[in-house]
Amino acid sequence: MAALRTPICDTLGIRHPIFGFSHEPDVVVAIAEAGGFPVLGLGRDAPGQIPAIVEAVERRLDGRPYGIDLMLPAKVPQQADPRGLKAALPPEHVAFVEGLRARFAVKPPGAPSFFITHARSEALFQAQIDAVLQSNARAVVTAIGLRASLIAQARSRGKLTMSLVGTVRHARKALDMGVDVLVAQGYDAGGHTGPIGTLSLLPQIVDAAQGKPVLAAGGIATGAQVLGCIGAGAQGAWLGTLWMAARENHTPPALMRRLIDSGSDDTVISRAHSGKPCRVVRSAWIDAWDEPQAPAPLGMPYQQVLTGDVFASIHEHGDAALIYEAAGQSVFGITRETTVAAQMEQLVSEMQAAWRRLGAFVTA
Repeated sequence: MAALRTPICDTLGIRHPIFGFSHEPDVVVAIAEAGGFPVLGLGRDAPGQIPAIVEAVERRLDGRPYGIDLMLPAKVPQQADPRGLKAALPPEHVAFVEGLRARFAVKPPGAPSFFITHARSEALFQAQIDAVLQSNARAVVTAIGLRASLIAQARSRGKLTMSLVGTVRHARKALDMGVDVLVAQGYDAGGHTGPIGTLSLLPQIVDAAQGKPVLAAGGIATGAQVLGCIGAGAQGAWLGTLWMAARENHTPPALMRRLIDSGSDDTVISRAHSGKPCRVVRSAWIDAWDEPQAPAPLGMPYQQVLTGDVFASIHEHGDAALIYEAAGQSVFGITRETTVAAQMEQLVSEMQAAWRRLGAFVTA
């Protein structure tokens, strides 16, 4: 059976309407090789490191199309020095986290990390944007937040622009800025997400888009779901959580075990990670922030300044009790360690099987 395609496949020169978000370059390359459209998340990377990351990825992609995703939330400081912000943290929050460090015997991180050395600010975002615009990425994607100047500059350089939106209001704002593709990201999604479920959000965004391409994101782990989203008006599906099961993601063994053992109801939306609502897979660290004596998490970027060293440490040391990561309700699709090639093959096969089922029991 021929591959199922949509117009955006021809626009981007890809074989399958499957879009894969990952922070890991090896995953990005493998998705491209398997015929999907990979999106490299660089929101966790220092601006000075981005050119080398991009150069290495583009060399391996050998001309295959890909996108870059940045997180650009509003209401952050113009400049942010982590040391200065740390000195301004509320004493009760500092004391609470120190108590958690002692309670859980958190080891100090031994290696530098973005979550320790940087704090989100307008200056950081602009430096990231400047680096990304120099890339050969076919698409530039904005997650939280929009920047009209970024959209205009990206389009002037021939790049497709995409924006993740969680409400119709966000979609209209993106369209007013000239965004080419909307990604309807539902409540089910991992990471920073909104209040509306994917199946409820998608038709509203398709209607608001007035013919512009829409992708569906949030809770998607199977090819049947991809096909269902296309049936609802999307031109493709955006998946993120699923790729953490791939060897190419280099997922720490403790996190892999947690993901395999988790179901959709083991993910929660918490402000404890970044200060903004973020769906993560639960751990003892996340649960501690819901205890009665816990203070309300600080806003962005202060929560990261407060706890970034802990996040870095539990990943570096593979702390089985504390380790967590942004993860969507699609975590149900992670049942074992696998590879990107195998995942893409399964998604495409499931799409085709779902198409055959439709033909077998749906009549006009």
